[in-house]
Amino acid sequence: MISSILYATDLGLYAPYVLQHALSLASAYHAELYVVHAVEPMGLFADSVLQTYLDTETLAELRATGLSNVMGSIEKRVMEGFRDEIGEMRKEAEMIRSVRVLQGDPPLVILGEAQRLGVDLIVAGSHSHGDGMSTPLGRTAARVVQLAEVPVYLVPMLQHRG
Repeated sequence: MISSILYATDLGLYAPYVLQHALSLASAYHAELYVVHAVEPMGLFADSVLQTYLDTETLAELRATGLSNVMGSIEKRVMEGFRDEIGEMRKEAEMIRSVRVLQGDPPLVILGEAQRLGVDLIVAGSHSHGDGMSTPLGRTAARVVQLAEVPVYLVPMLQHRG
């Protein structure tokens, strides 16, 4: 029985297409839908640039409050974007219980949220909108499939269809 679903989004070009699958599944199973988007941690180069231009106190404040403000802003924009793209599936959109934007390695963020929420199914795209489209699965999708403790529903990207 599927009563809760985690939709992992990269907010890429095909995110609305994958969202339609997640909403359809949530509707068919009368399941709650949770959304997670992982933001990669800031790299060493970006961190060193900030250290060059900001004093220690400002940098500490930025890390403490600025990041959470940015994540909150992204969450708000994600939800607004969903409302714009959902169109005729507005009723299904009411099944979305939460949208979380978390910093970390995407596969670990997705798997951590799936475990924290106790979901019955993970829905994700087969891979991101970046390069390497010739590979069958992206790094995140492959790691999630390998390590997930619940079924994973992968949506193939459109350009793979002949």
